[in-house]
Amino acid sequence: MTIRQPTHTPYDGSSKLFTIGLKPLELNRWIEVDHLLLPHLAEKRRLYAEIPEKIFVEEEETRDAQQEVFDLLAGYLPAKHPETHRGAGSDVEVVGLESASNALPPELNKAPLAHASLLVQEDLIIMRRGDNGWRLAAGSLCFPSSWSLQEKFGKPLQQIHAPVPGFGPGTRPADLINRMFDGLQGQPVERFNWSIQAGDALYHPLSNGERIDRATNRPTRFSDGDINAHAFIRVERQTLRKLPVSRDILFTIRIHLDPLAVLARHPDKVALAASFADQLNALDQAQLDYKGLSADRDRLVSYLAGMAMVA
Repeated sequence: MTIRQPTHTPYDGSSKLFTIGLKPLELNRWIEVDHLLLPHLAEKRRLYAEIPEKIFVEEEETRDAQQEVFDLLAGYLPAKHPETHRGAGSDVEVVGLESASNALPPELNKAPLAHASLLVQEDLIIMRRGDNGWRLAAGSLCFPSSWSLQEKFGKPLQQIHAPVPGFGPGTRPADLINRMFDGLQGQPVERFNWSIQAGDALYHPLSNGERIDRATNRPTRFSDGDINAHAFIRVERQTLRKLPVSRDILFTIRIHLDPLAVLARHPDKVALAASFADQLNALDQAQLDYKGLSADRDRLVSYLAGMAMVA
């Protein structure tokens, strides 16, 4: 049996938590497609059928920008990934799936961003510049990493990042992010974020109220015996790209989920496990609470330290 190694390992020290870490991105690496394309799109379709109001938001004035996103993807995907995407323009489709028009609720059938979201594994967020800075103006977020699209809709960046330790309004990182958004031009950029979750759910929302309760109660998610079975590394690959016509910014988020136990079979397991443990140890209490790791950090570090021991 072929063992699939993680696609990205930002916990190797290359993308430390609670840092901005933007890097230039070549357009030929913009959208990732892998063996999970069809199951991920099937999960998106399920969510659109069951909870569309929780995974899609839009300002009416963003439809032109939404179409711009769809057109960029329609041109990119068949050219870059012809084995999984075919067609052109409005007729682009995913090989092996029926039309996205049949998968969307009637109220979203005319929303180009909803159609675009069913072509890719990435979530798609449109940020628009206004008097209060860059705000979340439209989005398809099927695979949230502990946040709520409804709560962030219409809010500027500084309010969106308010719960993140060290990134709230008035902080230097918040100001830097705003300047980076203002300065983004033709060169897309990417960054990585990562965390550990219990189970392999792609749809992993969390409201602000739940986040506060989690930090207050600091519940244990992993018993000593089930880290190997139930702990998953959740890696977010994020990209930012300025839309050439609307001048809005498209923020994409691709989720990769790997069992923590997969590191034991990685050729660089010693270095990866040691770096992972070091970064968990470096988190302060506010950061641990934000990540939901306060009660589990020590046992996770112990697990990783054992993996890092050279036989």
